[in-house]
Amino acid sequence: MKIGFLGLGNMGGPMALNLVKAGHQLTVFDLSKPAVDQLVEAGATAADTIAALAKSDVELIITMLPAAQHVKSVYLGDEGLLAHVSPKVRLIDSSTIDPMSAREVEAAASKHGNLMLDAPVSGGTGGAAAGTLTFMVGGEQADFDAALPVLQAMGKNIVHCGPAGNGQVAKVANNMLLAISMIGTAEAMNLGVSLGMDPKVLAGIINTSSGRCWSSDTYNPYPGVMDSAPASRGYSGGFGTDLMLKDLGLATDAAKQARQPVILGALAQQLYQTFSGQGNGALDFSAIIKLYAGGKDE
Repeated sequence: MKIGFLGLGNMGGPMALNLVKAGHQLTVFDLSKPAVDQLVEAGATAADTIAALAKSDVELIITMLPAAQHVKSVYLGDEGLLAHVSPKVRLIDSSTIDPMSAREVEAAASKHGNLMLDAPVSGGTGGAAAGTLTFMVGGEQADFDAALPVLQAMGKNIVHCGPAGNGQVAKVANNMLLAISMIGTAEAMNLGVSLGMDPKVLAGIINTSSGRCWSSDTYNPYPGVMDSAPASRGYSGGFGTDLMLKDLGLATDAAKQARQPVILGALAQQLYQTFSGQGNGALDFSAIIKLYAGGKDE
């Protein structure tokens, strides 16, 4: 398939590479020349502008952008996609943004005659490189079915979540819960170790008892408990604190619009805001345990 891909950052770049490896013909655009050059070297064609990509002979355009303002600018701006793309071209936005913005852009695309899906991902940069991402997809069933083979070239678990915007709903709800569970795991681990427990023994008990969760049994925040977790490599790599803070902001903003209380979600946002404000925004989000150890390594 002839695919346009816009946004070749830490997530978009590997996703686009997997599409090339799967045999798709890609036309790509990004503000970063090195990112574009990497895709061109792999076999993609470069577009000089967003408008040029939109006007190229593509059947589908995928975007992976940092935030809602970028998505709106790329799709709705005077030199954006909808100003130049043919109505026959399908659109997929894999950015993580708030559900309301996703629905706004989808409505504009529909008015223009373009079928659109919101398809945020989970799985991090490792999943993007390995092609094992989870896609949470909002949009019409027929559009989801048509896009499925393309999404399967980039991900392992592709889930249709319902109408437009529901992919973003699933993403913000999941990540809010992840933040809450990580804070709870950090708090419990720090308490147990402070009271004399060996961290590996404590983690083993939790992971075979009712406190078990992904934050404990797969991504434990206490250093040395799991060799594969960021906690055992100085909290480098993984999913950054500032990225988690962004997603918590999306969740609490969406909750305000829905008039739905998210008491623990709001508290998690404040804790991650505090932690980021201490200069820890680039650390993996599991480093939140440092708040319980006075900011020091355990």
